[in-house]
Amino acid sequence: MKALSKLSKFTLRTLPILGITMLAAPTAWAADFTAKIGHLESDQQSRHIYIAKVGELVKERTNGAVEFQIFPSGQLGNQREMTEGVQLGTLEATVSPAAFIGGFNPAISILDIPFLLPEDADKAQKLREGEFGQALLESFSSKGVVGVALWPNGLKNFTSNKPLDDLSSFGGQKFRVMDSNILIEQFDALGASAIALPFGELYTSLQTGVVDGQENPLDTIQRMKFYEVQKYLVVSEHGAMEDVVLFNPTWWNSLPEEYRTIITDAFNEVVPGLRAHKAKAVEAALEAIKESDINVRIASSEEKAALREAMYEKAKAAYMDRAGDAATELIGAYEKAYSELN
Repeated sequence: MKALSKLSKFTLRTLPILGITMLAAPTAWAADFTAKIGHLESDQQSRHIYIAKVGELVKERTNGAVEFQIFPSGQLGNQREMTEGVQLGTLEATVSPAAFIGGFNPAISILDIPFLLPEDADKAQKLREGEFGQALLESFSSKGVVGVALWPNGLKNFTSNKPLDDLSSFGGQKFRVMDSNILIEQFDALGASAIALPFGELYTSLQTGVVDGQENPLDTIQRMKFYEVQKYLVVSEHGAMEDVVLFNPTWWNSLPEEYRTIITDAFNEVVPGLRAHKAKAVEAALEAIKESDINVRIASSEEKAALREAMYEKAKAAYMDRAGDAATELIGAYEKAYSELN
């Protein structure tokens, strides 16, 4: 009992002090606005590294009022689940490959059109940040999410087990594509056929001859070892792999306007660093691929122009069929901006 009495006295004596301490403790660590952000890449890849850099800039510029909590590698679900989470408000934001959300917002499928972006990376960024890019981001508002920024995430290239010497070489070949009518028409314009197959089946499909070839960024070709089961690679850089930064509208609109501007500016500000990081990964991938037996060829600007001329109109027509009324406005904004940049 004496021990208990002593403990009680100690507790009664110290509780007020503890209470005062707790009340007086600094609360700088508690952000006013916290955004959970989910994405599919690993924490070693460009997307994650630069979301984290944006988070640092935003935290600094809002004096700790806004904090990002980043969940890579699909920890919060597949891309469809994360996009729906942002729409429903169970997740504040996601950075999604545009190719994964064409079913959610058909307007974004304009990015499937080959050679959509200018070859010059700075001009491509002007297209993202200009009227066309803004119109594309605004197309998400009717889908219950807020489009904040477009991010570059690589360029696709062709590989095959048959020669890719020139435009005529594509005739009769079979290529794997993502499930997109635009990409199917892209290959049809070259006299090739396209088969939509799940990504997980691609290596085996190349190995067994279900398809002759495929299209992907160089770092994906290297990481997934597609070059092991392919004989030819042409660095064509024909297809843009773009990311879209999406926020939940309720969370976004709860922010002071100043914070919304800080976040948007930060996502755009880090793009040069993101591009450089991605370019370094692509360069390393190409060097690794060159050490294998695959035949590597770099397409010239003239060849790229010829490919664009062959593929663009058919792919554009497929996009306009898919995206409806929104497509006409977006194609108009795009072609106007593209002509002004070139």
